[in-house]
Amino acid sequence: MRYMLLTSGVETGAAPPQRMIDEIEKMTEQEMTAGRMLARGGLLPTAMGGARIETRRGKLKLTDGPFAETKEVLGGFAIFEFATREEAIAAAEHFMELHRQHWPEWEGVCEIRPMFGFEASGGTVARGADGSSENT
Repeated sequence: MRYMLLTSGVETGAAPPQRMIDEIEKMTEQEMTAGRMLARGGLLPTAMGGARIETRRGKLKLTDGPFAETKEVLGGFAIFEFATREEAIAAAEHFMELHRQHWPEWEGVCEIRPMFGFEASGGTVARGADGSSENT
C-alpha cells in the first residue's frame, strides 16, 4: 500500500543543520534503492511564493504567504510503498528521530496517510484501513 508522509512544523526561517540534511539524504538513498520510497520533496518557506486558495460559502479566497494565522505549515512529503502500516510508522519514526538527534530545537509532526492507488489496469483503487481494495 502507498503511504504519504507529510511533515509540518513552525516556520522559523532557520535552515536545517547540514548534518541532519546529510542523514536524511543517506536515508533517502537507502529507501529509494530498496524500492520503498517512490517520491519526496521539501517545500520552500511560504514567504517565497506560497499561496493558499480556500472555498468558503461558495466563494474562493486567495491568501499569499506567509500565513501569519497559521502556527504550523507543511514542510515536505515523501511517498512510500509499504506492506504494512507498521512499516510506515517505523519509517516516520526513523525520519523524526533524525530531526530529534540533529535539530533538537525544531518541533513538528509527521503525519502518515494511506493513499488511493493505481492498479496496472489504470483504474483508481480505493483502499480501506484494513488494506482491502475496491476498483472504482
